[in-house]
Amino acid sequence: MYIEYIAMELPRKLIGSLSQFWKINVLDIKQLYDSVEKLVFVSISLEKRKTDVVRSRYNSTMRVPKALNPRLQKQLLLRFGVYETVYPVETTPSRTVPDHIEKPEYVLQKQPTVLPDKAEVKDVNQLRGMRRSCKLAANILAHVQKNIYPGITTDDIDGMVHKLTVEAGAYPSPLHYKGFPKSVCTSVNNVAVHGIPDLRPLRDGDIINVDITVSLITVITLCWHQYVNSLQNNAIKTCGPEVPFSEIGASIFRHSKRNGLTVLPAFIGHGIGRYFHGPPDIYHTLNRYRGRMRPGMTFTIEPVLSHGSKHTLILPDGWTVVTEDGARSAQAEHTVLVTEDGAEILTK
Repeated sequence: MYIEYIAMELPRKLIGSLSQFWKINVLDIKQLYDSVEKLVFVSISLEKRKTDVVRSRYNSTMRVPKALNPRLQKQLLLRFGVYETVYPVETTPSRTVPDHIEKPEYVLQKQPTVLPDKAEVKDVNQLRGMRRSCKLAANILAHVQKNIYPGITTDDIDGMVHKLTVEAGAYPSPLHYKGFPKSVCTSVNNVAVHGIPDLRPLRDGDIINVDITVSLITVITLCWHQYVNSLQNNAIKTCGPEVPFSEIGASIFRHSKRNGLTVLPAFIGHGIGRYFHGPPDIYHTLNRYRGRMRPGMTFTIEPVLSHGSKHTLILPDGWTVVTEDGARSAQAEHTVLVTEDGAEILTK
């Protein structure tokens, strides 16, 4: 079922209540409440596919999200420019990894690593492995940054990352993780996270997030980089022994609000080490997550910011997440180690 509607000034709480109507088998609703004059249902259909809805929202190019009035729209245009909304296009087959490189358990279909039930304090050997893999991810990212230019495709970037990773004797962790077909995530403009590299050439003015994740001797690390680094660095400065995990989100929320940006709350950081994702959960907005940091803990901080709405959509490929209103987004990610006197960025 899908619903198309016009709601220029509809309160968010009322939009949230729409879900109760999705369970009702009806063909046409003209109004939700008489008091809401600006809500008009165009159609409700059980036959329409999700793909049609997504394409209808992303069939325009060179656009900025609609604002509430022309003055605000002009401000958005001056601040963020004109850009193309991105939708997945054709791509190439998955790349292969040499047999001599150790594969993670999700590729070998072995019994998955048992996750700890709380944030893990790593020993000296584990931290040594974390530093090696984080350094490799940072070096690959530095190489990629120097070789991104208009005309290159995100599939070319995938090939570059794949080659550098396997040459270092590591495994590109996104490849075949829960079915992901590529060796890196590339998210352009309105794609918030988990973009699948394809044959679309990058254009002058595009914003691209490159998610590099490597597995080196069973230690996994992640490394992202984007212009939201100042916000992220402020959050990292709050880290240290006995600091509540929730303080990270509070710092990011305050900083983004001061700069007129929106945190996309659907995406959180996480513990990392022998496993891809584990405790603790690192929220990037106001939250009440329990627990405090201890020396030896490692986790990612990876806020996603947008200049539009906080709402996102998952495309039919099951991976690509785009902003609902077509607004551009940017993300930065680092793997952080809590130390005795603060925090160390391992992926720097």
